[in-house]
Amino acid sequence: MTPYIRAGLCSVTFRQLSADAVIEAAVAAELDSIEWGTGDGEHVTLGDDAAAAHIGERTRAAGLAVASLGGYYRCGDNETIEPLLDAAGAVGTPRVRVWAGAVGSADADETERARVIARLQDAVDQASSRGIELALEYHGRTLTDTADSARALLESVDRPQLSSYWQPTQGAADDAALAELDVVAPWVSTLHVFSWWPVAERLRLHERSNLWQRVFAHAASLPRITDALLEFVPNDDPSLLPAEAETLRTWLRESAAARPQ
Repeated sequence: MTPYIRAGLCSVTFRQLSADAVIEAAVAAELDSIEWGTGDGEHVTLGDDAAAAHIGERTRAAGLAVASLGGYYRCGDNETIEPLLDAAGAVGTPRVRVWAGAVGSADADETERARVIARLQDAVDQASSRGIELALEYHGRTLTDTADSARALLESVDRPQLSSYWQPTQGAADDAALAELDVVAPWVSTLHVFSWWPVAERLRLHERSNLWQRVFAHAASLPRITDALLEFVPNDDPSLLPAEAETLRTWLRESAAARPQ
């Protein structure tokens, strides 16, 4: 059972801000953690481990945890996980987020699925040797684009150091999203929290409160979840963060209070 789920922020939410400004915004919003991103235009540049270490130091000095490093490793045969692991060690995080290939489950044949499984096993083993856990992005156009495919992949990789993120599938109604969470629940370590509806239209967080209150009621009983990370806000507006963070903290407090002791 998760003793405490931290309320945090994905730095990609405000990629237009400097790393220091992201830290200041997270502190002002009374958040607990940050996932630092490594994509184009994001805050951690692979290969610049000195800068990554500086970001990690400033994050912790501000009283925040580095929840994870948001990577874009996609299990390609021409890719290596090492630059991400180097950056994770420099920034000081126990978890790196990666992607389950670049082909959706409906289009992936058995050869492609076996290839991704083997690449993930190798990547997890490399990460584990450094004391780092990997976690899969739960996302379309990958082998985690459905809950059943994600679960089958996690079972096939069969590494305790591999977990999964979870976020509501775009366009999924509340009951459908909760059913997906049930399928992958034992592996979920992190929640990406946003309210999009009916597809990718960004709403304020409270506008899908029925979904998220049920998610957190369930999440409070799950064994691995450490962080609920705010990802994206309407119009990328930093002024919305304090209210969105308070909504998130309220849901986390309510779910913790309702949990049997």
